[in-house]
Amino acid sequence: MKNLKLDRRMAQLVLLQRIELASPFLTKLRKTFGRYLFSKIISKYFINLKEISKNYSKLMESELSSILSLLKQNQRILSIGSGLGGLEIAIMKKFNETKITFIEKNYISKKIKYGWDDENREGYNDLSLLKNLIIMNDIPKEQFSIFDYDKKNFPSDKYSLVISLYSLDYHYDFNIYLEYLKKNTDENSIIVFDTIRYEYFNKIFNYVKIIKEDKNTIHKSKRIACKMFKRK
Repeated sequence: MKNLKLDRRMAQLVLLQRIELASPFLTKLRKTFGRYLFSKIISKYFINLKEISKNYSKLMESELSSILSLLKQNQRILSIGSGLGGLEIAIMKKFNETKITFIEKNYISKKIKYGWDDENREGYNDLSLLKNLIIMNDIPKEQFSIFDYDKKNFPSDKYSLVISLYSLDYHYDFNIYLEYLKKNTDENSIIVFDTIRYEYFNKIFNYVKIIKEDKNTIHKSKRIACKMFKRK
C-alpha cells in the first residue's frame, strides 16, 4: 500500500489519535509542556507531514495484517471509533467491493486524554476530515458512509464484521453498544476489538478468540474476535 495522502490538519489529528506516531522530539516536547499545549500548538506546528504519513501508513498495514484472515470481498463492515480511517482505507483498497459504515464522534476534546471514559464523552475526530481523507485516497463515495455518534441516528443494517480497534472496551465500556450490536449482527457476524478483560467476554459470546496481544504497552490489551451473543 502506498503512503496515505494527508494534509497538515489530518496529520495533526492522526498524531493525537495514535500518539505512538510521535517522534522522540515530539514526545519530549509533550512531556515538557503538557498535553494541552501539545494538542493545540506543538502537534500543529512541529510535525513532519511526510514522516507522519509514512509511519501512519506502516502502522495501518500492521493493523490490517492482524485482521486480514477475517476479511473478504462483498462484506458489509461497521467501524466504531476508527479515527481518521487509515485501516478502513486499506481494507477498501484491497477489497474494493466491500462497503464500510463509520460511527464516529465529531469533535475534539480540549485536552486529549488516553484513559477510560465510562460514558464515552471524550471525542478526538472531525467527520469532515475523515470524509476528505477517504476521498483524497481514491475511495469512491459509494463505498462508505459516516454517522455521527452523538446524533444517535445509527444505521439499521446487518453487519458481517464489526471493527473497533483501540476504541470499544479500550477507552469506554462495551455495553454502550451491546444492544445495538445484538440487533445489527447475526450468529455469523464477527466483532473485533481490544480489551484488557477478555475473560469477561466469555460471558457475553459463545466464541471468543485472541488474535493479537500487546505485551509492550501500558494496558497489556488483547485483540479478540467474538461471535454469537449468548442468550439469557
